[in-house]
Amino acid sequence: MTKRRQAVRKRQDQPFRGRQFTAEVILWAVRWYLMFPISYRDLELMLLDRGVDVDHTTIFRWIQAYAVELEKRIRPHLRMSNGSWRVDETYVKVKGRWMYLYRAVDSRGQTIDFLLSAKRDAEAAKRFFRKALAQPHTVNPRTITVDKNAAYPKATAEMKKDGELWRRSRLRQVKYLNNIVEQDHRRVKRLTGPGLGFGGFWTARRTLAGYEAMAMIRKGQVRNISGSDIRAQAEFIAGLFQVAA
Repeated sequence: MTKRRQAVRKRQDQPFRGRQFTAEVILWAVRWYLMFPISYRDLELMLLDRGVDVDHTTIFRWIQAYAVELEKRIRPHLRMSNGSWRVDETYVKVKGRWMYLYRAVDSRGQTIDFLLSAKRDAEAAKRFFRKALAQPHTVNPRTITVDKNAAYPKATAEMKKDGELWRRSRLRQVKYLNNIVEQDHRRVKRLTGPGLGFGGFWTARRTLAGYEAMAMIRKGQVRNISGSDIRAQAEFIAGLFQVAA
């Protein structure tokens, strides 16, 4: 094993090494921030009320370090989604500019995947579909329901031609059938509201990954974990990072 791979393995095995605060406190803060519509300064005060004196900039660094790691670690534990995809985009402000957040849920409202993009075109749609198809909890869609965006027919046709998408997948451009994903956007908007936008693309990408990961857990998408059992969810997350809850 090369030195670089050893270093990566060490960081994965000891993700909290070198931190001033305990892993329990860090995961506590990360879970709270990703679950509730609060700002970093609000969370700083909440933690201080619990006897933890930590600056809001430190909490920001924790989110950037562990939100995307949480998303990566939960993926193998998710229940399989079904083949009825509901795809839509919503808007997220990044550095004062609106960007597109592609999102998909299945017919039961279970999250399939997401992608932040500066553009809303066929190439962005294909990137999103490729990312979604690569996840361990997804299947090649039987139907893909979208709005009237002309980029979707172009993207799916090209992917079928290239063998990336099941040739019998049916594209449905029926807006009212997408109410389920449009309703799901509200949860993301509620969480991004207190922050008044993001300072950069990768800051947004990492934070959104955490929001989506926590939402999957709260929706009951993790095998053997109820969406209403907060204690079991906390223990599950602690276990992902080899930490005692």
